[in-house]
Amino acid sequence: MLEVRDLVVGYGPVEAVRGVSLTAAKGGITAILGANGAGKSSLLRAICGLAPVRSGQVLLDGKDITRAPVHVRARLGLAQTLEGRQVFGPLTVEANLRLAWRFGRRRIAWAPALERSFASFPALADERDTPAGLLASDLQQQLIVLAATICAPSWLLLDEPSLGLALAAQREIYAFIAECRRQHGTTILLAEQTPKPPMRICDHGYVMRHGKLVAEGTAQVLIEAGVIAALSSAYV
Repeated sequence: MLEVRDLVVGYGPVEAVRGVSLTAAKGGITAILGANGAGKSSLLRAICGLAPVRSGQVLLDGKDITRAPVHVRARLGLAQTLEGRQVFGPLTVEANLRLAWRFGRRRIAWAPALERSFASFPALADERDTPAGLLASDLQQQLIVLAATICAPSWLLLDEPSLGLALAAQREIYAFIAECRRQHGTTILLAEQTPKPPMRICDHGYVMRHGKLVAEGTAQVLIEAGVIAALSSAYV
């Protein structure tokens, strides 16, 4: 289980996350929803050790990792994709994946890890020798999620995995996310602006606004409360 307790994240005088507490159940998919600037990315970056925590706690299966360095969290089995399709552009697709495999907690040998990854996205396998910076946006997003999952992490953080993708590409990405949970029991926490893609597969959702949580519940509860309709209308 991944837990956040009363977390405050700040940059200078600005508090991007203001006293947030949430739980991502073990083996479940949990969504954090909210408009741009709501604090979603700062929350995820704090969980993986990339944003400054002023107070509060981050726990993995009861272990306090609030002050642990990024590489320690990775070796514990925590992985994250960052917003903005951040790949190593000059490196090939395969080189990007090898770098990710070397950095994480390696529970599977390189050759079968690579084979399993390319089996998930065959179109990306055809581009294995292409510099990542030359890939189309949908292939770059596939590469990013494969880099995060190539070591079969126990906890996976995804920052806006469907951003800027066509509907078919969104469905591919979300089918892969659901399969990660099914095959490996991965605990997944993902952030999105548009709520419809995650609502198809998530077990629980939280809504952020101005750095605070303003609603939570199962997908059905959020739909019936009109939260999903309100969020969706903002992007139509």
